[in-house]
Amino acid sequence: MRKLLAAAVCLAATATGCGASVEKTPSKDASTVTLTNCGKKVTYKVPERVVTNDVGITELMFALGLEDRMAGFAMPDDKGDLSDVPWKGGYDKVKWLSKDQLTKENVLDAKGDFVFAGWNYGFRDDNGFTPDALKKLGIPTYILTESCRNGRTKTSRGIMPPLEALYTDLTNLGKLFGVEKRAATLVADFKKQIADVRAEAPAEKPKVLLYDSGQDQPFTSGRYAAPEQIISEAGGVNVMRDVDDSWTTVGWESVVERNPDVIVICDYGDVSAEQKKKFLLSYAPLRNVSAVKHKRIFVLDYVDLVESPRNPSAIARLGTYLRTVADK
Repeated sequence: MRKLLAAAVCLAATATGCGASVEKTPSKDASTVTLTNCGKKVTYKVPERVVTNDVGITELMFALGLEDRMAGFAMPDDKGDLSDVPWKGGYDKVKWLSKDQLTKENVLDAKGDFVFAGWNYGFRDDNGFTPDALKKLGIPTYILTESCRNGRTKTSRGIMPPLEALYTDLTNLGKLFGVEKRAATLVADFKKQIADVRAEAPAEKPKVLLYDSGQDQPFTSGRYAAPEQIISEAGGVNVMRDVDDSWTTVGWESVVERNPDVIVICDYGDVSAEQKKKFLLSYAPLRNVSAVKHKRIFVLDYVDLVESPRNPSAIARLGTYLRTVADK
């Protein structure tokens, strides 16, 4: 799996240590760039000391070769093995500020001049770590597009299809840091890789449930989180695609009613993928669900399933599995 991931990222021919010629990071200056972030136009001074929250967001910076513009990152240490990834050089070079959620103190201690995070990927109302709070400290922010609040409720997220969110952020970051060609190459190669998987998709698409966590109620993906398009581009149908949110909780009764053919487990946290699988296979209300009856359970890492440069590789691997399911 790691070799496949490395090959997929090398295909992008960017500054990821894969031997490709790359665009140099431009010199630091005081120029400004105007971007659209979560539907609002924002003018930024080009940052020199970026602080990021969580693995997918951090790796977007690494994939663009922007380690030199980073002051540090925060993420829990339950997000998988980071010793054998295409961006190991970035992790070795950039300071790991916290193994918890990012705080204002982390940012100030690192002398950060820009925070790249997302709602529920660092930004939260209940702890006061918000774009507005950082603005009062004179620190601008960029919100991960997958996590943009959409106004349907106070907390519901998602304003565009998940892969479009990925391409939007790569393009915006490329413009902000003067690495547009590098960003465009990444986007083009990701689109090609995904198109190749789509071309091999089965005619009859298996129904798929994304299972993140939860026993009383499952935490899953609606139409606006990355799993929606990871599943659909791989050749499946997300059984919760009508849920007008990104990551959210549903009821087990809705899972039973929709009867998925495959369950994809999100692997992270204190509960292992094997423990999650054991629960699903032994949970009585699911005993007649097709995925459970046939033990069709597939595991992807957390970073595969949030907006990140690993999404195309996840689509390829899930696509291979779904074709085996469709052939039976």
